[in-house]
Amino acid sequence: MAAVDLLKPTEPRGRKLSIHVVTWNVASAAPPLDLNDLLQLNNQNLNLDVYIIGLQETNCGIRSLLYDTAFEDPWSSFFMDVLSPLNFVKVSCVRMQGLLLLVFAKHQHLPFIQILSTKSTPTGLFGYWGNKGGINICLKLYGYYVSIINCHLPPHLANNDQRLEHFDRILEMQNFEEHDIPNILDHDLILWFGDMNFRIEDFGLHFVRESIKNRCYGELWEKDQLSIAKKRDPLLREFQEGPLLFPPTYKFDRNSSNYDTSEKKRKPAWTDRILWRLKRQPQASLHTPSQPVPHFSLSMRSYVSHMMYCISDHKPVTCTFDLEMKPLLSAPLITLMPEGLWTMENDMVISYSLAPDFHCSPWDWIGLYKVGLRHINDYVTYVWVGDNEVSISDRLNQVYININDIPETEDQFLLCYYSNNLHSVVGISKPFQIQPRSYFGEDAVGEARLQI
Repeated sequence: MAAVDLLKPTEPRGRKLSIHVVTWNVASAAPPLDLNDLLQLNNQNLNLDVYIIGLQETNCGIRSLLYDTAFEDPWSSFFMDVLSPLNFVKVSCVRMQGLLLLVFAKHQHLPFIQILSTKSTPTGLFGYWGNKGGINICLKLYGYYVSIINCHLPPHLANNDQRLEHFDRILEMQNFEEHDIPNILDHDLILWFGDMNFRIEDFGLHFVRESIKNRCYGELWEKDQLSIAKKRDPLLREFQEGPLLFPPTYKFDRNSSNYDTSEKKRKPAWTDRILWRLKRQPQASLHTPSQPVPHFSLSMRSYVSHMMYCISDHKPVTCTFDLEMKPLLSAPLITLMPEGLWTMENDMVISYSLAPDFHCSPWDWIGLYKVGLRHINDYVTYVWVGDNEVSISDRLNQVYININDIPETEDQFLLCYYSNNLHSVVGISKPFQIQPRSYFGEDAVGEARLQI
C-alpha cells in the first residue's frame, strides 16, 4: 500500500504571490530620482513577486511618441533600471498616447505567465482619441485568467455620468472572442485602476479642506461619486476597494504638497483609485449542487498614497495584495538543462524536454540571458529550436549555441524557452556560470561538472 501511495500523483501545493499595484497621473513629468517608497523597496517585510504599474498623462507629444517608438519610453526604462537588478523582468507593456501599463515579475514566475492579449480602448474625442480611455493586459497566471486595466476617465465634477459611461464602454470592449478567451466577467481576477476622476459632491472647498486638515474623512466618503455609484450599480458594486484612509490625491500645486492655490482652486478629490473583482461563483441549487472550485483568493495588505512625490498635481496610490491559489499549471511546459560543462572552449549544448500537451513550433527559440535581464528581448544570443539540432527524441531534444556568439564574462546566465504559439516564456533554467578558457587545466576538464 505504501508503494501505491508513492506512485499516486501529488496535488499541487498552494502558492502565495505578493502583487504591488501602482497608479499615478504623472502630468507629463519625467521620472523622479528616487522611487524606493513608491515601489516599497525599503520594506523588509515585503517579498514581492509581481509589480503592476499604470501611469496616466505620460509625455505624449509627437516628438516624444516618435522617440518612444524607436526606443523605450523614459518611465519604462527607469522602472527596468530599478527592478531588473532585483530579478524582475518586464513581462508585458501596452501604451495608448499618455496611458502606460507595465507588468514585471520575478524571473522564476515567467514560465507560469502567459500573455493572451493586449488591448487599447480610446474614449476621448468622439470616441477615437486616446487621451482618455483604457488599456488592458489579459494573461494567464499559473493557469488562472487575470485582466489588468489602466484607465483615464473624463474630468470635472459635472461629468460624472460621462465617467460612468466610459467605465461601462471600456468594460464592454474587453471581448476576446478572436483569442478563444472567456468573457472578462468570467476571468478569475480583474484589477482596474487609474485616474478615474471621481469627485466629491455637495460640499464646498472650505469644508473639504478643513475635513482633510483634521483627517475627518467620513463625511467626504459619503459624497464621493464612486462610492455613490457603487450603491446604485450592481455590476460596479462587484468591484471592491480598500478604505480611503489617506488624503485626497488631487489637485496639488506642482513641486509641493499644497492643494491647488491657483485661481481655479479645484476642490480636492480621490481621483486615483485601485479596484479589484473576483470571479462570481455559481449559486448551488437542489438540481445543480455546487462544484468544488480551485482555491483562489485575494487579500489586501495596504492601500496608501505617497505624499512625498511632488512632480505632478496628483499623488501616486499603491495597493499591495496577497494572492493565494492552488496552481492549475504547476510545472513548466519546457524543462531546460545546460548539458555537461559549459566553458568558453566549446560550443554549448542545451537539452530540453517537452510536456506531453505542448505543441512546439519551428519558430520557437531558446535565449541565453545574463541574470538581471530587463525584458525577454534582452538576450545575449539565441538559437531557433529547429536549427543547430544535436539530437532529437520523444523525450529529449538537444541544440547547441555557437561559442563565438557569447562574450567572455564572469556573470551568471539563464536559459529561457520562448513559445511562438503562446507568445510567452514556457521554460527557464536555473542560473549558471560559463567558465573562462583559462579556468580549467587540461587534466581537470574531463572531471569537471557544471556549477549551478
